[in-house]
Amino acid sequence: METNFNQMGMRQRPVFLTFTGVITNIDMAGGMGRYDGCSQMITVEDEAGNVVNFYAGADTYVVDYMTLYESLPVTVFYNGNAAAPLIYPPQYVAAVIAPQQEGQMVFVGYFNNVLLSSDQSLKLNLAPSTTVVTENNQTFYGNPGGRTLVVLYSQSTRSIPAQTTPDKVIVLCG
Repeated sequence: METNFNQMGMRQRPVFLTFTGVITNIDMAGGMGRYDGCSQMITVEDEAGNVVNFYAGADTYVVDYMTLYESLPVTVFYNGNAAAPLIYPPQYVAAVIAPQQEGQMVFVGYFNNVLLSSDQSLKLNLAPSTTVVTENNQTFYGNPGGRTLVVLYSQSTRSIPAQTTPDKVIVLCG
């Protein structure tokens, strides 16, 4: 996960932006002019024909470890605070890639110790049935609050903030 600092040198939490569309191309990518085989450049096109390239490397979390392929509908979450080159099509570093699945909603963001998202749009109510794991699918022990989380859920209230009892929470420990 990329870390940014504000003007006062304080660590700044990422603000995640999303782009939803269909993967139209997957190419090899690498750093310093060579391909390492571990990184990909993924092109995603939305319904309006807008195209965005996403760099997916070792730090990119893919929900449910699904293998990505052309024609797969996805939502890509990226750090809106991170620097991006002014090129067309736009190019960002993917933090989380979530293949779209019927009945599953995905939210990525920082949650405080009472499990309220930093944008105050989602409140988590954990239940014994909620699976809480790390990025490598190991059980997470303790309070997931105070961290960046990937939240998978099927329904939420229409209140402000919306509340949900998530099916699964992935703690991004990095």
